Amino acid sequence: MSAPAPKRPLTLVQRSPETERDVDLRPLEWGLIRRLLGFTRPFAFKRNFLIALTVVRATQLPALAWLASLIIAGPITRHESSSLLGWVAAYAALGVLTDLIFHFRQRLALELGEAVVSRLRGDIFAHVQRMPMSFFHRVKLGRILSRVTSDVEALRVGIQDVFFVGIVQVGSMAFAAVVMACTDWALFLVVLAMAPVLWVISDRFRGRLSQATRDAQESFSRVTATLAESINGIRVTQGFVRQETNAGLFRSLIADHARYNMGAARSSAIMVPLLELNSQFFVAILLLLGGWRVLEGRTEIGVLITFFLFANQFFAPIQVLGNLYNQALVAMAGAERVFRLLDTKPDWEDAPDAVALPDPRPHVTAPGIQVEFRNVTFAYEQGRPVLHDVSFTAEPGQTIALVGHTGSGKSSIINLAAKFYLPTAGEVLVDGREIRTLTSGSLHRQTGMVQQQNFLFGGTVLDNIRFGRPGATEDEVRASVARLDCLDLIEALPRGLHTEVGERGAGLSAGQRQLVCFARALLADPRLLILDEATSAIDALTEARLQKALLALLAGRTSFVVAHRLSTIRHADLVLVLDQGRVIERGTHAELLSSNGHYAVLYGQFTRMGGRG
Repeated sequence: MSAPAPKRPLTLVQRSPETERDVDLRPLEWGLIRRLLGFTRPFAFKRNFLIALTVVRATQLPALAWLASLIIAGPITRHESSSLLGWVAAYAALGVLTDLIFHFRQRLALELGEAVVSRLRGDIFAHVQRMPMSFFHRVKLGRILSRVTSDVEALRVGIQDVFFVGIVQVGSMAFAAVVMACTDWALFLVVLAMAPVLWVISDRFRGRLSQATRDAQESFSRVTATLAESINGIRVTQGFVRQETNAGLFRSLIADHARYNMGAARSSAIMVPLLELNSQFFVAILLLLGGWRVLEGRTEIGVLITFFLFANQFFAPIQVLGNLYNQALVAMAGAERVFRLLDTKPDWEDAPDAVALPDPRPHVTAPGIQVEFRNVTFAYEQGRPVLHDVSFTAEPGQTIALVGHTGSGKSSIINLAAKFYLPTAGEVLVDGREIRTLTSGSLHRQTGMVQQQNFLFGGTVLDNIRFGRPGATEDEVRASVARLDCLDLIEALPRGLHTEVGERGAGLSAGQRQLVCFARALLADPRLLILDEATSAIDALTEARLQKALLALLAGRTSFVVAHRLSTIRHADLVLVLDQGRVIERGTHAELLSSNGHYAVLYGQFTRMGGRG
């Protein structure tokens, strides 16, 4: 055995912020906006072309008003019917061009938004797939679903609507402002006097809208998380007649979400009308002053008409911008939550210099993996260890049985052996190499696992069996099932291997799902095999048929077997008896029985209860 690699310090990161509530954050933050726009970089040509179209579109709307004012002040006022038709034709041409550019602006915005959303969802999925098991013990499924669905959808609105529509509206206001200033600077000063009033109104409601929007987003995450949890646990809910109680709890969450939404709606319903009221108030002032200037002969009626047409172009976007501001708040809240998830660092990662675990097959006849625990202590939560100073060696091809009461540390040992977690103290060696120096993927590719909770993916039985070997042929899959002496049980399904299993394997019985998991592990041909309560869902007759096949499956492979049925561990090379995270006995089945220790007591209790020993 080669010398163990030097121990590497394990760097722990802070608890994932996904489990904490945000406080005192600015929703409109340039850092978030810049990062979100960074996702458009792969589509830079389309984005830049779209921005150019948007700027042109922003000038076209006031240009139409300007052309209309020229028609009114020119041919119509001077009764020049001969030139009126030409002016109207020019106006119509500009209108058609404006609508054409609007079509392409909207279409390109939708395409850009979809491209960014697809990339974001792909990044979230890939990031979540890389996270260790501790992340999923900490973060609710509903929160992850909420990030991929509602939060990313809010970002889509922010990109394709808020950003580009905002450019159009702000551009129209700026163009109109320039024309008004050139047309009548005195009346334009009155328009400028409106800016402080609008700023005060916006600032007064901005903080309230920000908080209400964030509260609504947070409450929606709680609704999604509770819904996902309730659906996953529907069997327990119905079994304990908790439908009404759970429905009441869910209704309270919905009520909270509605209350937060109503709070945001009330703030918006006050702010937007106030902005519009002030716009109408200032239009009234402009009418009064403009009319007086015309009556006094200080300005012409055509100039006043032009000014008012552009004043409408200046004030009209205010309500639109108010609505866009609300959508921007939602988008910023979604961006902050999505990027927070993407920025969540794994509790641990493979070392930069980690190497792949060599696979000696087919040159070695007994290709099992050697697994050694050296003084291993492990805690899921800091300061609360579940394993204490555990040491043992599983030689290649040996079967290690883990026995003990619930919570004794059996699952923790197999989690460490499979590198789903890293030890808090001590070392786990695989083929003489410290497990931190090996890449997780290379170890997992040589590991097979059958768990008590037999998870199947949507698709057929065939798809699920060759999950670990996608390139396996149907004949190879059939041969692996035949080696388990259960081919007749699979072929008895409505369509045999091509039977649809349904979501989470709902179309199969618990025993049938377990057989599919066995066949999946056998087809993958692992060097390290983990059976975690693997026969618990199989009836006595099927288990008896499997025993011989299981012995063939275990032969030559290093295996960890966790079982309450002691019949499944009688042939183990080493039995580890665990209690409160410590190995209190070790030996073969016969040796432990003859020692009359803790294992013998467990075995006696089992046989007296009529178990299959």
